[in-house]
Amino acid sequence: MEQIDTTPVIDYLLQLQERICSELADIDGEKTFIEDCWQRPGGGGGRSRVMEEGAVFEKAGINFSHVHGPGLPASATAHRPELAGRSFQAVGLSLVIHPRNPYVPTSHANVRFFIAEKPGAEPVWWFGGGFDLTPYYGFEEDAVHWHATAERACRPFGADLYPRLKRWCDEYFYLRHRQEPRGIGGLFFDDLNTWDFATCFAFMRSVGDHYLPAYAPIVRRRKDHPWGERERAFQLYRRGRYVEFNLVYDRGTLFGLQTGGRTESILMSLPPLVRWRYDWAPEPGTPEAELYEVFLQPRDWLDGRDGGE
Repeated sequence: MEQIDTTPVIDYLLQLQERICSELADIDGEKTFIEDCWQRPGGGGGRSRVMEEGAVFEKAGINFSHVHGPGLPASATAHRPELAGRSFQAVGLSLVIHPRNPYVPTSHANVRFFIAEKPGAEPVWWFGGGFDLTPYYGFEEDAVHWHATAERACRPFGADLYPRLKRWCDEYFYLRHRQEPRGIGGLFFDDLNTWDFATCFAFMRSVGDHYLPAYAPIVRRRKDHPWGERERAFQLYRRGRYVEFNLVYDRGTLFGLQTGGRTESILMSLPPLVRWRYDWAPEPGTPEAELYEVFLQPRDWLDGRDGGE
């Protein structure tokens, strides 16, 4: 019977949280992350780190969690009946970065591991995660860099992997009630156990390790771009789409709330300020319209490139 040791996964995710916090604090140059360690009454806990009102990042949340319990709620086992009656562990790192400058895109990343066990039976386990980018004003250079880095994360694991996970990301981060994508996508995967544990874990690490190389250069390139009230208003309007997705569709949000997770940490992904406007649409020919016409359309951003930019 396969024995799964979760300790290396936990150690890696804690170390990844450290690395990401360190680099983002260095980019911001004004604020650092505050740390909030918490316990879940049903078992486990986590370490949340949040930066607010920085020079570059209006809000950045990076949450490590390791929760466990004797069983999952019925809502979590409805589509996975093999999980009923099993104890579980879920460990992951999830982050959302909301920049101040509207020319810097919002980014999200998540890497996670789940295992459910019961005596005398093989464990049920899988990895999941990915990263995606949500620009307010699009730059082709940034989009190509983001997707080229995503492709490099996948390359050692098969030539077909990036196109498949890129398509999965496009389909997952889609607001069906708006009939529009949340952003320009990236990578998304779930239920990954098709390889052995070591290979699946190595792929999860590759995704986690490529987040900073994908995002940090974009932030450094755009953080000093001039902006005014027009750009700010559009940023707040588009942030509304982010809120809608997270509260209606996001699996991590729903799983956390259904399993009695810590609400403050689960909802730290929400932006600090947001605006909804009734039946608004951008004027044709404007940079705001370009976001919809060029960047929020299905597209192969590498377009024949090999991922090396």
